[in-house]
Amino acid sequence: MPNISLAEAVKLKSVLSKRIHELEEEMDRTAFVEVEKGTQPPKQSRTLAQVESDLAAIRKDFRLLDVLMYKANSINEIEFEGNHYTIVEAIELAAQLRAQARKYKVYGSVHKEEFLYAVGDSSAMHRVATFEPEEYRLKALETERQANRLSNAINAKNYSILLDFNGDQYF
Repeated sequence: MPNISLAEAVKLKSVLSKRIHELEEEMDRTAFVEVEKGTQPPKQSRTLAQVESDLAAIRKDFRLLDVLMYKANSINEIEFEGNHYTIVEAIELAAQLRAQARKYKVYGSVHKEEFLYAVGDSSAMHRVATFEPEEYRLKALETERQANRLSNAINAKNYSILLDFNGDQYF
């Protein structure tokens, strides 16, 4: 049985998901036809049973692929900045780094001090940052670089891992 890389499996899972949706729609089209009372329904190119059979086979492949991917993601590791992470943990870390970078970008884009509103004739309220916005702008850039490096390491690892799955009929 030919193998596929974990990277190909990620793409294939998306292809299978789309195909499942298409077959579910085909079931709806095949299940009913509109005809005049007393006339025979037109011959369809595929029966509902045939579509169901195709759908069952693809769902089975989807489940198998899912299991293989989960196993691979939980036993294979990536080394990143001196630490070892399973792929599943590395994926989560990359997502967390991206979220952290987004928050840092918000703090990095504010003014150190800004006028809010006047209070009476002689006083005004200001909002003052308790941090240096430029430091957060730089932290955002570095955190985003870390997330990108980690994502690249995950992608590289995904191409080196082979799964015992034949994707020839889908690719």
